[in-house]
Amino acid sequence: MSTKEFKRAARIILVGAPGVGKGTQAERLMKRYPQLSAVSSGDLLREGVRNRTPLGLEAEAFIKAGSLVPDEMILKLILDKLKANRWVSNHSAVTDPGPAQPSKNPSASFILDGFPRTATQASRLDCLIPVNLVVSLITPVNIILSRIASRWVHAPSGRVYNTDFNAPKVAGKDDLTGEPLTKRADDDEETWKQRLKKFDETSQPLLEHYDQKNVLWTVNGNSSNEITPKLFRELDSRFA
Repeated sequence: MSTKEFKRAARIILVGAPGVGKGTQAERLMKRYPQLSAVSSGDLLREGVRNRTPLGLEAEAFIKAGSLVPDEMILKLILDKLKANRWVSNHSAVTDPGPAQPSKNPSASFILDGFPRTATQASRLDCLIPVNLVVSLITPVNIILSRIASRWVHAPSGRVYNTDFNAPKVAGKDDLTGEPLTKRADDDEETWKQRLKKFDETSQPLLEHYDQKNVLWTVNGNSSNEITPKLFRELDSRFA
């Protein structure tokens, strides 16, 4: 895969139903555009808890109590990461009246993963840093359900296989260890139908929010391989 250089900073969010392939697209984008990094709210949380940071300890208390980590805390984690990378001013704070002034340097480009999930969270993020592209990834529900039915995992490592397009070298065995592959406990059709329904309900207001900001772009495809070239063309035209 040939690489491309950005001429201006890209601040991207990928929105898509569970099973649509957001992780696959993010990986391909970072290979194509070396200046692009991933900022994952989930990874930042886990890192904070593991390193016993003040924010991490606060977050751990919510997690242990079975509560959702407050949006304000997630925003602080994201802002701390952006400041550590010098992508925004070191003096920026979540309580500032306006958004941080982001670096225009193309190397300050990132894909934000895991946040926001709702329009309310998006409004809070707007106050923190301006996103300049939100990609809505659309794949038909029947295709997603078919993918899930064909999905197998190597539980110890988290490696994922799909018998339709990423099959293991030996059926039912992990490529690296030879250990047996299993199905995830929640990979049944009814569970997934509920998850997809819930996603539709919460994502619509989120997409409308970004549509009003004129940063929403929608791409359709039955597979990741169908979506990727369209995604590359769009980012080339906007940022490269």
